[in-house]
Amino acid sequence: MDKNARIYIAGHRGLVGAAILRRLQSEGYANFITATSRELDLREQAVVRDFFAAQRPDYVFLAAAKVGGILANDTYPAEFIYDNLMMEANIIDAAYRNGTQKLLFLGSTCIYPKLAPQPLKEDYLLTGPLEPTNEWYAVAKIAGIKLCQAYQRQYGARFISAMPTNLYGPGDNFDLEKSHVMPALIRKFHEAKLTHAPSVVVWGTGKPLREFLHVDDCARACVFLMEHYEGADIVNIGTGSDLPIGELAALVKKAVGYTGDIVFDTSKPDGTPRKLVDVGRIMALGWKPEIDLEEGIRNVYEWFLAHVNMVESQVRGMC
Repeated sequence: MDKNARIYIAGHRGLVGAAILRRLQSEGYANFITATSRELDLREQAVVRDFFAAQRPDYVFLAAAKVGGILANDTYPAEFIYDNLMMEANIIDAAYRNGTQKLLFLGSTCIYPKLAPQPLKEDYLLTGPLEPTNEWYAVAKIAGIKLCQAYQRQYGARFISAMPTNLYGPGDNFDLEKSHVMPALIRKFHEAKLTHAPSVVVWGTGKPLREFLHVDDCARACVFLMEHYEGADIVNIGTGSDLPIGELAALVKKAVGYTGDIVFDTSKPDGTPRKLVDVGRIMALGWKPEIDLEEGIRNVYEWFLAHVNMVESQVRGMC
């Protein structure tokens, strides 16, 4: 990418979008196009088309999405499928119509079948039933992948798709109703430490295996793919290693400095038994992760402590 190229980051204030913006700035890019959800409703086709016609970005990182954990997916299924379908369809089509040179669509590893062989290869897409607790989000993301492939096939558009594994990092959502497992655990252990609670309850058995990638590593991968990958096939982004949720909880407990017990609520769902991605494709291109999980958790907890007042305000809907 030319350093002066006009780059639109959809979702630039979200976990992934903000990390992509930081990464690009660190590499000397400065010509960014951004708009908040209040300024630009990505679910509205006419609004998005007008925005692209006026801004005409050269490159697009499509990181905007409605995201959340098991509880949020189960509570708001209509919002998860509708909002994500509308956002990605509007942006992908508008990018094509307005001459965008290249677009990177960010999906999720929840697109893979619940019981697919491990590690998850890109070829496993659409080979079996999805995990029911997040199928609404997954179906929308699969549609985004197919949109990119269709526009590439029919129009020759340079639209590519990447599937990050479970992400965590600075700026994550710490709302216990809507967050993913990592920020939820950080907040739970932090609050238990402050209140001297004797134990912290963790959903499920603690046995499911999960892979975690620091969002700054994900951002590096996104920029790398934008610069080095042209294929229609999806590309996984991950570390290639995983651990049980119970061990993750122990790492968070250590980072926070909590001394009580961990109690597993086995009446709550575990979700997919294992979700480890095969990262052979992206590593063959020359990329690999750099941030160790234990180091990354400490990094995020330090960020949480520095921004705890802002986090509490967001959770209460004050900003």
